[in-house]
Amino acid sequence: MKPRLGPELHQLLHASAEKTAAAGEPDREALAALRVSGLLATAVPRAHGGEGGDATEINRVTAEIAAADPSLAIIAFQHFAVSARISEWGTEEQKRALLPRLADGSVLAASSWSELGAGAAKQNLSSTGERRSDGGWVLRGAKTFTTGAAVADLYLVLVSTGGSVAGEQAVYGAAGQTFFLVAADNPGLVPDLGLNLAGMRGSATGLVTLDDCVVSDGDRLGPEGHAASIIAGVRESGATLGAVSAGIAQAAFDLALAHAGARGLLELATVRHRLVDLATRLETVRAAVERAGARTAADPGLATLHSKLYATSAAEEICLDVARMLGSAGYRAAGSADRLLADARGVGLMGPTNDLCRELVALSWTA
Repeated sequence: MKPRLGPELHQLLHASAEKTAAAGEPDREALAALRVSGLLATAVPRAHGGEGGDATEINRVTAEIAAADPSLAIIAFQHFAVSARISEWGTEEQKRALLPRLADGSVLAASSWSELGAGAAKQNLSSTGERRSDGGWVLRGAKTFTTGAAVADLYLVLVSTGGSVAGEQAVYGAAGQTFFLVAADNPGLVPDLGLNLAGMRGSATGLVTLDDCVVSDGDRLGPEGHAASIIAGVRESGATLGAVSAGIAQAAFDLALAHAGARGLLELATVRHRLVDLATRLETVRAAVERAGARTAADPGLATLHSKLYATSAAEEICLDVARMLGSAGYRAAGSADRLLADARGVGLMGPTNDLCRELVALSWTA
C-alpha cells in the first residue's frame, strides 16, 4: 500500500523527534505540519469531511507517523480516538460542529482521563461533574498524563458524576462516570506541561486542572453515567497503541540496516542473519497489529489487548538489540536507538497500561 506520509513530512517529523528528545517539549513546526497534512482526517467519516478510515487504516497511519516521530504518533492516535468516539456517540449537533474541524486539522483533540490515585483502571476518580440549576455542569479536579496537554484544542474529559447506573459494570472505568468535550479556551480548563518524561518527550504529556470549569449539557458525550460503556468500545474497535510500537520497531530496524550498510557489514553473514532475525520479529509485530485492526478474531477486544502487549514488549527488545548492535555509535545523537528505546518503554505505560492489559486478559478467562 502507498505510504500516507510523504518523504518531506517524514523528514520533518524525524528531525522533530531528535529536537524534542533534547528539549522535552513538542515541536510546534511539526505539529503545524501534521495539522495540514490531511492525516488527522483518517478516523472521521467521509460524510463529515474525513477519510472514513477503519481501525486497520488508523493503525497503519499511526505506525507510519511513529516510524518518524513516536511522540507525534501518540498525539495523532489520541486525536483519532476522540474523533471515533464523537462519530460513534456524539449528537448530530456535535458531529456537525466538530467532525469537519477534526478532519481538516483546525481542531486537535486529546483525551484527559487519568489522575493521581485513580489507578490504571480509572475506577476511583476524584474529579467530579456537578449539574447546575440551569442544566449545565461544573467540572472540578485535576487530571494527569494527558497527552497533547497545552497543544490540543479539544479535550475529552472523564469525571465522576455520581450515582449508581443500572447494568453498568466495568473493569476499566466505573458506573457513574461521564465524558465531556471541553474546549481548550474554556477559562476553567488549565493545562500544564509540567511532566518531564524519560520517553515520548515531544508528546506534550502533562496535567490538566478543572477549576470550576463550566460546560453545557450539550458538551456531554454519550449518556450520563455510562462512560464505562464507551471505554469498553474503544478496545473493541481494533485501534491499538501497538501501532505506535510497530512504528518504533520499524525505525530501530531501519537504523540498524543503515548502520550496517554504511560500514560494509552486510558482507558478513552473521550481521545479515542478525538483521533477518530483527526483521522477522518486526513482521510479527505488524501481524499482531494488523489482526487487531482487521477485527477477525473471535474476540476483537482481546486481540487488541494482546496486540499492545506483544508489540510494546517486542519493540523494546528490538530497540535494545539495535542499541547493542550499534555500540558506541548509538550514543552519538538523540535520534539514535537510545531515544527509540526510551519511547518504546513509554508506550507500555500509556493507557491501558500493559499491567492493566494483562489483568483485562486474565479476567476474560473467568468471566
